[in-house]
Amino acid sequence: MPARGPSHAYAHPVLRITDARTGDPVTATPARRGLTRVEARVERPDATGLRVLLTADVLVRALEIGGTPVWTVLTGTEGRAELRARARALGIRPFEDERDSGPGLGEAQVLRVCARADEPADGVPPADGTADGLRVEVAPADIESEVAQDDESATALRLALLARPRSEGLRLDAADLADAEDQLKHWRGAVATWATRPSGPIPDPVRDQLRAAWEDDLDVPAVLGVLRKVETSGTVPDGARFETYAYADRLLGLELTRDIGRGAPA
Repeated sequence: MPARGPSHAYAHPVLRITDARTGDPVTATPARRGLTRVEARVERPDATGLRVLLTADVLVRALEIGGTPVWTVLTGTEGRAELRARARALGIRPFEDERDSGPGLGEAQVLRVCARADEPADGVPPADGTADGLRVEVAPADIESEVAQDDESATALRLALLARPRSEGLRLDAADLADAEDQLKHWRGAVATWATRPSGPIPDPVRDQLRAAWEDDLDVPAVLGVLRKVETSGTVPDGARFETYAYADRLLGLELTRDIGRGAPA
């Protein structure tokens, strides 16, 4: 049975993002289907830089789900090769280098994602032009040295970084990563099991809750909360659970369907 399309309330999704310069929510796509430039400003290939780039990646996914064409650009980076390697491991899709991107393409909106520490003092606009466009800030992050950052644990690290609001400072230790690994293993096993059940559409209230969460200032922790509720719901059939998790993963990028067909327990 094919899944139903979005309910009437989300026929024309509206993603709203808080502009850090004013504190006000702003429509991310003022011109429907107009090109939006998402610029990730990353100063260093450290945990904060990764968090900025990951936030930009999820923002791009949200815009694309809503049908908005996106142009992605990476600026301000030292250690660019290291950053790109770590970003690939986290499932972050490539961003163009600013120096290769050329002049603007007549974009209808510019969304600049940067670390909160980059905010200039006393309201003085930055010399690099980031005063133009909508400014999306990300709080600093720190990853303790004992946290493995290899390819095997990369998706768990992605989940751990996404699980906290981007406005909150974040410090990850080995226990945080282990919790994320356990959660991923559990969800992937569950999704593999649900995939063997008769298919069912995503319930309209569940779809609406997911869209309301990520369209409200890209609230990824709230999206994860919806998934937890769906997992334990006594009214959502397994086939609908599968469709829900597969749909949400278009935003999350956690490879939740990876273990389908790998002999997950029934």
